Amino acid sequence: MNFVEYICLIVILVALSGIILRKNLVMKIVCLDIMSTGVVSFFVVVSSRFGEKVPVVSETAEAYAHPVPQAVIVTAIVIGFATLSLSFTVIMILIQRLHTTDTEKIERRTHE
Repeated sequence: MNFVEYICLIVILVALSGIILRKNLVMKIVCLDIMSTGVVSFFVVVSSRFGEKVPVVSETAEAYAHPVPQAVIVTAIVIGFATLSLSFTVIMILIQRLHTTDTEKIERRTHE
């Protein structure tokens, strides 16, 4: 593994710890987005090993980047943005109804 892969894994682990340790829902969603960005970055770094050129047909036989990982990365970015938007919408509704972003207070109020 090279240096950039280690950086991506560190970002993923720090964001995961933020998801687990934070009580604020907004911070949990931000950490989830950071973790998603770290996973996409790690996937880009790992998939870039297989080719150096853009996948364009030419007469010379060279190593080309495989287009499937690139399509998966773009799809993951779009799905991540949609999930982030929906999550913030749900959090806004929760804040309006319960007047808090603390997960412990939300759990206590929903179990009453």
